[in-house]
Amino acid sequence: MNPFLLVIILGIVEGVTEFLPVSSTGHMILVEKFINSPYVTKAFMDNFLIIVQLGAILSVVIYFWNDIHPFVKSKEVFNQRINLWSKVIVGVIPAGVLGLLLDDYITEFFLGNTKIVATTLILYGIIFCFIEDKIKKSNAIDKIEKIPYKLALAIGFFQCLAMIPGTSRSGATIIGALILGLTKGVAAEYSFFLAIPTMLGATLLKVVKNGLAFTPLEWQLLGIGFFISFVVAYVVIKWFMGYIKTRTFKLFGVYRIILGILVLLFLK
Repeated sequence: MNPFLLVIILGIVEGVTEFLPVSSTGHMILVEKFINSPYVTKAFMDNFLIIVQLGAILSVVIYFWNDIHPFVKSKEVFNQRINLWSKVIVGVIPAGVLGLLLDDYITEFFLGNTKIVATTLILYGIIFCFIEDKIKKSNAIDKIEKIPYKLALAIGFFQCLAMIPGTSRSGATIIGALILGLTKGVAAEYSFFLAIPTMLGATLLKVVKNGLAFTPLEWQLLGIGFFISFVVAYVVIKWFMGYIKTRTFKLFGVYRIILGILVLLFLK
């Protein structure tokens, strides 16, 4: 396959799946099973799949910029931003610690294992089909500033479940947040905010380990993938935030189950 077409496809897949509860890593692994290019090396693709996430991270920052930036004139609003980011930092701690400790182990034993991807797709798909019927209908935490620090930390531990490919970082975080009493909108929003330092840290860790010795062609491919993932992720975030206001997560649950079954049937 033409390398430019390959990175465009992967950029689209990353942008669509990174913030939906369907597992971007799982989809990337599956896409790699079907398409490849003799013009790019495995080492480059390993780096590409990590660096392309930066485009998706930037889309979150741009989309929520008015809600998260510190450049405000009001002391009250500034204090609200400090409160927001302190809750995010607390929520990131579990993934930061466990990510550093377990990164090599997870890469060696889990990454690329299609059976694990399929199993987690199906398992969390079932959870998404029933989660909203089982949680309390009176979830009262409708603003991030209302999240207690203990709860922020607990949601952070739920996020760690996504270290297993096929789980979905946003999916695990949203499920945990719903169980712990957040409304759907706030659960999704907090998940997006947690993504910024979590994904940035994970990306930088991989870059430091793998290096940045790319050819001019590879830099072009990285730039294209970055741009595509940014644009697509921005559109997806905007759609998703509107979707969950009136819809349930069951659609994503059904999709995950079907995809997981197809993986078990056709991929070894």
